[in-house]
Amino acid sequence: MPSPARIRSTIATLTAPPEDLREVAVYHKALADPTRLSILRRLADAPGTVTELIDHVDLSQPLVSWHLRRLKAAGLIEMQRNGREVICSLRRDTIDAYRERERALLAPAAATPDRTPSAA
Repeated sequence: MPSPARIRSTIATLTAPPEDLREVAVYHKALADPTRLSILRRLADAPGTVTELIDHVDLSQPLVSWHLRRLKAAGLIEMQRNGREVICSLRRDTIDAYRERERALLAPAAATPDRTPSAA
């Protein structure tokens, strides 16, 4: 019997949301982890090497690399190789772009006067 997570994944695949919503979801999933937020906060101060980020979050190199791949996939960081080191830096332009996209996506629903939040 498939797990509940597998069932949700299958349903999500069958009812694929529009591309713009998928991209915003990837962005929010990247921000939904405290470790990734800690990495982003560190990179907000200055670019850092993977080694510095490992020390900052006190996790193993493979785990930090996994988190960095998620951040890169969301477009939140860029990574450049400098010899044996990989330098990571925050992409503030991407963060600003997502803020604008969220405003555009959510503004119509928020601006409609006859739509009021329902009591749950």
